[in-house]
Amino acid sequence: MIVWLASYPKSGNTWLRSMIGSLLFTEDGIFDFKYLKKIRQFPSHDHFKDLIKNPDDIHEIKKSWIIAQDKINLDRKIKFFKTHQGHYTVGQYPFTNRENTLATIYVVRDPRNLVTSISNHYNLTIEKSLEFISTTKSLKGHFENDGKTFKSIRTILGNWSEHYKSWTIKNNKLLLIKYEDLISNAPAELERIIIFLKNFMEVNTNYIKNKNIIESTSFENLKKMEVEGQFKENVYTKSKNKINFFHLGKENQWEKKIEKKISNEVEKKFFKEMSELNYL
Repeated sequence: MIVWLASYPKSGNTWLRSMIGSLLFTEDGIFDFKYLKKIRQFPSHDHFKDLIKNPDDIHEIKKSWIIAQDKINLDRKIKFFKTHQGHYTVGQYPFTNRENTLATIYVVRDPRNLVTSISNHYNLTIEKSLEFISTTKSLKGHFENDGKTFKSIRTILGNWSEHYKSWTIKNNKLLLIKYEDLISNAPAELERIIIFLKNFMEVNTNYIKNKNIIESTSFENLKKMEVEGQFKENVYTKSKNKINFFHLGKENQWEKKIEKKISNEVEKKFFKEMSELNYL
């Protein structure tokens, strides 16, 4: 059964994976980027290599979402997967179902701060970043240079509010985490994660281990490890320049980073969901 770590891009999913990886796969709680490999992304190429021919054809991919998860769950063990895919049903094909899903942890981030983070990550202008989160969107699937091996598979995002609602509405096995709470009180959020996971599995934890998790997965330490070359999930510009993944963290304060007209547009577009999340 799968525990989904779901989020819109640049909302704290890798930070969450780091904390959970340290919690589940270490005795002492000290993080290493190798633990991210134990919480892989879905959909990924190896889950679909015998099921689809075109990694960019969502109408082909949608028919295999459940089939791929059925195969993953044949051993009936608990697994954690990161995903940016919205929990949508396309035609008659749902992204996942009760038979494959054990629980969901969803990380949400104030879309006003998301604008600058998306801008950095995808090398977009602020205006294009606003368009990115405001319009129904999907991420393109690609082949590797050999033209035969999948590099990535098309993922349906929707816009920011569509994505948030797709995972949180009528989900009674959900833990909702706000990126801002991870920044302001990571120990409390780690405790919430532990309590939630204990509903489904045994969790080996103690005070010293939890303290090590918080210290070793702090934004500052993750950024330092990236600078030292330990992080391997960076994206690159068309000119092959590496884009820093851990960019601003708590310094990304929309009041100082975006113009008022941009924040006004975000608030108008997502007023209902932002109010519900106490962002307004």
